[in-house]
Amino acid sequence: MIDLDYYCEASTIADLLVRGTKIHPDRDAIVFPDSRKTYSELLQGAIQVARGLIALDVRPGDHVGLLSANCTEFAEAFFGISLLGCVVVPLNARHKALELGYVIDNAQLTALLTTADESEYVDFRKVLCTALPSLGGATDPIHLDLPEAPCLRRVVLLRGEGSDGCLGRTEFDRGASQVDVKEVDLARHRICVRNTAVIIYTSGTTANPKGCLLSHEAMTRGPTERGRRRLSSGEHDIHWGAGPLFHIGSLAPFIGTIAAVGTYVTDTHFEPGRALELMSRERVTRAWPWFPAIVQGLLDHPTFDPGKLEELRSLIVIGPPALVARMQSFFPAAEILQGCGMTETAGIFAISDRTESASLRATTQGRAVPGIEVRIVNPDTGKDADPGEVGEILVRGYCVMSGYYRDPAKTAEALDVDGWLHTGDLYSRSAEGSLIFNGRLKDMLKVGGENVAAIEVEAFLCEHPAVKLAEVVGRPDERLDEVPVAFIELRPGCSAQESELIDFCKGRIANYKIPRAVYFLEADEWPMSATKVNKRALRARVLAGMIK
Repeated sequence: MIDLDYYCEASTIADLLVRGTKIHPDRDAIVFPDSRKTYSELLQGAIQVARGLIALDVRPGDHVGLLSANCTEFAEAFFGISLLGCVVVPLNARHKALELGYVIDNAQLTALLTTADESEYVDFRKVLCTALPSLGGATDPIHLDLPEAPCLRRVVLLRGEGSDGCLGRTEFDRGASQVDVKEVDLARHRICVRNTAVIIYTSGTTANPKGCLLSHEAMTRGPTERGRRRLSSGEHDIHWGAGPLFHIGSLAPFIGTIAAVGTYVTDTHFEPGRALELMSRERVTRAWPWFPAIVQGLLDHPTFDPGKLEELRSLIVIGPPALVARMQSFFPAAEILQGCGMTETAGIFAISDRTESASLRATTQGRAVPGIEVRIVNPDTGKDADPGEVGEILVRGYCVMSGYYRDPAKTAEALDVDGWLHTGDLYSRSAEGSLIFNGRLKDMLKVGGENVAAIEVEAFLCEHPAVKLAEVVGRPDERLDEVPVAFIELRPGCSAQESELIDFCKGRIANYKIPRAVYFLEADEWPMSATKVNKRALRARVLAGMIK
């Protein structure tokens, strides 16, 4: 008998919002501390953006950039671009001018939507004028001709009035009013689920970010399955997400929430006390607190009170077993699940199952979701790894990107002829068949010929009661090639010395895994990428002798 509980529900991105509006037009779709939009309001805002783009001669298939912090304008623009059948290119709002300039040019954007408001903590118009020096002097914002970005013809402010080569919101809306809504609907009906929907740029070990080409099916099929079935309570779910919507780790849950006609609760930025107050006020039922730094920030905040979050029924976290167990102790009735994913797989490709024990969910990252295949192979031989053996995980299926935009060489390195994505992530399988993350292939230290996974040492250090966050990198060594060193952030009110943490490791993990040095950082001293600690920056500090 086939599984009657599972059937494919691939959709275009825009149709998810249209469906939600049909079912619950007056239900909140997205909520911020000081604003909210119902499904009907969000769709009307998206239609307005699509009409404005048509008025600017933007056509289906064009690449449209979106540079903004989390806000209602971001959500409206994301769906508005999608309604028109254009390709959304979310730009990392934390990127500096040099990085933005590269992505804008490499992505061949024909239009860029952003915000400019005195209340925002980042002046995106100023950042753009630095990234594109010719923009500030441009006199015609809808017929740009910039040597730094030859394809870019329009920069639009979704919030704010025009200046510095940017078209203001008033002018944008004036143009939109001249476009019949039927033109938007005509474009929507012509979108195919295998069309490219989004290009998300991801940083890695290369000099410049790489643009992952993701189809509508890749962006919607998995989140829809999780939102409507795997994680659904069967009622109105209210989902809280901590991260920026330009990142796949938040964008995918947002799409899944819309697919389930739920309510997505978020903020322009993450601040633990503010987040806890918002979650309590909105009676959140599901939470996606991302990575250890965010989880620790919530649990350690003076206002944290699990009694104020009693509606929480499920949480998805990524972290070491000690952290997951700690969270479970605060929410004994909630399902705490782990998952694994990446930008190249449009987010999650494996997740814990509700039927697994709490201990298994705390120590593993689940199994491949329906329709997705995974292999774990020996990185040296390419052969399938034995049970329990650590190897590189390969992923194949509908969620995998079609390639890196304008980079055939990197695409060929990542995708083999059989369609397997070589992720560069190290995994093993538990006795039950669940996946266990063991770090990045390039985050594997080679200490005197022995392989040391940085994540293994980090997880052990986090068992020390004073340690809040640990990151381990390699330091060159004449005798052993490299040795581990640790960067540590202590819990508030706790203290520890370098010698104490090293002694904590002795006799409990292999000698070659013990950090040779420990460096202490405050919370605001970590070098961060969009979602996690930037280990390349930590290695650079070690190599440059900048550690004090």
